[in-house]
Amino acid sequence: MNVDRIDRLSAQLSPTDLTTNACIEFAVSGDAARESHMRAEFLATAQKLSVDIAFQRESIFRRNRRLFAFDMDSTLIQGEVIDELAKMAGVGEQVAKITEAAMRGELGFDESFTRRVALLRGLPAERVHTLLDSIPLADGAERLIRTLKLLGYKTAILSGGFNFFAQHLQRNLGIDYVYSNELEIEDGKVTGRVIPPIVNGDRKAALLGEIAEREGISLEQVVAVGDGANDIPMLSLAGMGIAYRAKPLVRQSADQSISCLGL
Repeated sequence: MNVDRIDRLSAQLSPTDLTTNACIEFAVSGDAARESHMRAEFLATAQKLSVDIAFQRESIFRRNRRLFAFDMDSTLIQGEVIDELAKMAGVGEQVAKITEAAMRGELGFDESFTRRVALLRGLPAERVHTLLDSIPLADGAERLIRTLKLLGYKTAILSGGFNFFAQHLQRNLGIDYVYSNELEIEDGKVTGRVIPPIVNGDRKAALLGEIAEREGISLEQVVAVGDGANDIPMLSLAGMGIAYRAKPLVRQSADQSISCLGL
């Protein structure tokens, strides 16, 4: 491969400041047959040096994205809402075991989610809403969303988490679309049920397609960001799918991966 151009995308660094991160773009051309070998070597090096390397093909769409869709838990926010609710309800360990079983592929998302939510039964609604100010945003989330809005991008949250938190982010950040799960509350308490349909991996991908169609945006112009196995369908559907601080399976499935930096 020949390096045709090198561009610095971040601000110029001080040679004495070792804490600031930099972003550099290399434009390369050459024998396409060598691409997969080069990718494998670069990704191994990236892991070894704790840096992120992303590969993009130069095309009409690469600099003309129009829609960003984000997962919420452990992507836009630093944590999992259901885990925090489980701790409040005194069932943290039980919920963690179900989550681990799902991660091992022993349970599907719908079953594991339904079983975890059932354990929240009886939790007072006022305690649920105390979480709104206790789980911080991911590093750089606010700046990223603000920048996307200035550039005229549409933004969406497609989450297997809960609506009360996703709508809170929508109000605070100005997100255009939000789809997530509705935690059923009756008589001031969590019932342990979710109002269907469940937003699982397939539904995230379907919703992403619907939003793009509604906005008249090609899927090639869509960026999707997520960290879990239930994000893989939407990451695969989008023109650019980014695994953000993701599980190994998700990193292997996505074309782009960010593990060392914030949003």
